[in-house]
Amino acid sequence: MKKYFLATTVILSMTASAKADVVVMSWGGDYGAGQVAAFNRPFTEETGIKSSMVDSDNPAALIKSMVEAKNVTVDVVEVEYPDAIRGCDEGLLEPIDPAILPAAADGTAAKDDFMAGSIIECGVATVVYSWVFAYDNKKFTEGPTTMAEFFDTVKFPGKRALRKQPKFALEMALMADGVAASDVYKVLNTPEGLDRAFAKLDSVKEDLVWYQANAEAARLLADGEVVMSSGSANRFFNAAVSEGKPFSTVWDGQIYDFAMFVIPKGAPHLDDAKKYLAFATDTKQLARMATELPFGPARKSSVPLVHFFKDGKTDIRPHMPTNPDNLRNALSVSSEFWGDHEAELTERFNTWLASN
Repeated sequence: MKKYFLATTVILSMTASAKADVVVMSWGGDYGAGQVAAFNRPFTEETGIKSSMVDSDNPAALIKSMVEAKNVTVDVVEVEYPDAIRGCDEGLLEPIDPAILPAAADGTAAKDDFMAGSIIECGVATVVYSWVFAYDNKKFTEGPTTMAEFFDTVKFPGKRALRKQPKFALEMALMADGVAASDVYKVLNTPEGLDRAFAKLDSVKEDLVWYQANAEAARLLADGEVVMSSGSANRFFNAAVSEGKPFSTVWDGQIYDFAMFVIPKGAPHLDDAKKYLAFATDTKQLARMATELPFGPARKSSVPLVHFFKDGKTDIRPHMPTNPDNLRNALSVSSEFWGDHEAELTERFNTWLASN
């Protein structure tokens, strides 16, 4: 999601705040355009309250600098899940009462309609994004269907791509080794579990290709440098649908997380910001967002409303992280685990990479 330069964002946000009642800061590009179509325009049409979208490559850092300077020029901001937790703990964000969020059409309260963990003290989830693996379906008559088969170089020979970081690689390794998704972090939080994860990675180390930038996952697969690759589900979808690449996604063992709307302390239009947040996270609007981009809506009641992608012909349902079939063996990222262990595990991971 991160795309634009910080300095540019400051200028844009100041300019926009003078022109609109609700200024929303998000990630820019196609993602920001999707939010304008799904949230901003319908919000203004329905309420008469003007809104605008500004871009940032690091919204959490901007919130912190604005709040500390007592010069907040944005009203609603989308951040990654760990940043919503951290910002709340640091007193940078307004608490959000779940009671302001609209119920589902059948009357189910929002707190029961959203996915578990997607409403927190200072944030409400918008979309679910996911880490999966995909393969070149021209290389295999019958491709892999499980996380274990990502690590099966006998049945599915060829190079595999992983992002050069312990996060996701360790979770994938444990699930491939037979650990249930619900137990991954419990196992990973033990010395024996860590050894088990690294041993599984070690079993395919010679067949692994490592990449740094998210965009490399699809490129490596498209260029034939690997036969399968882990990466963001939306990137594989875009490559397959928009570019016609022969990619098939495997959802078993998907690792998902939430993007969150938050309201900075000192937001210049607090009441309207809450109205915008409530509107944007309504069942219909989250469903609309899923037709704009292949992310899953965070509300359960939104899922049945999503059918076709914005091209009007691609059935988006099989490609959504929140499709019930895709959630059968899914893992929710533990921000708490990685907050506590990322530094030490990165050190161990780098040592393992450098070893023979």
